[in-house]
Amino acid sequence: MDNILSIRESIWNQFGASLDMLENAIMMCPDEHWDTEIRFWYASYHCTFWTDYYLTTDPSKFTPPAPFTLSEFDRAGKMPDRTYSKTEVLTYLGHCRQKANLFISVLKTHQLNERWISERKNYTLLEILIYNIRHIQHHSAQLNLLLRQTIDNAPTWVSQAKNLNTKSRE
Repeated sequence: MDNILSIRESIWNQFGASLDMLENAIMMCPDEHWDTEIRFWYASYHCTFWTDYYLTTDPSKFTPPAPFTLSEFDRAGKMPDRTYSKTEVLTYLGHCRQKANLFISVLKTHQLNERWISERKNYTLLEILIYNIRHIQHHSAQLNLLLRQTIDNAPTWVSQAKNLNTKSRE
C-alpha cells in the first residue's frame, strides 16, 4: 500500500473515532441535562467549534457556519449569545466530520509538513491534526465524566472511525 494512503487511512480512523466518541456523548445526554449549570451544551459546542477551526488550512479565513459566531475567540471568555440546541451542535459536528474526511482524504505527503499558523500556534498540518484529535478526546472524556455523574452511564470506547454512512466500530 502506498505510504500516503496508509497514513491517510490511519489518520482518518483515529480522527473519525474521536468525532464518533464526541457524537456518542452528545447523543447520550438527556435533554434535561443539556442546558443546566454543568453546561453540557457549551462543552459540546466549544469542542465542535475548535474542531472546525483547526481543520481550516488558513485560520485567518475561518468562519463557522450559521448560526454559530466567533464568540469562542473572545479572550475574556464571552459565551455565545444563546444556548445552541443538541440538533444544532450535532449538525455542526456532521459538518466537521465531512470537512475532516475531505481534508484527510486529499492530503498529500508533502502537505504533512506545511505550516498551520494562527495567532497562538505554529504547527505542521500533521501536528494540528494530532492536536485536534487530542482536543476532541479531552472534551469527549469530560462529557463522559459529566454523563457518569448525572445519569451513571456513558458511551463506550470507539477504536476506529465509522464510515460516513455506517455505525461505529468498537
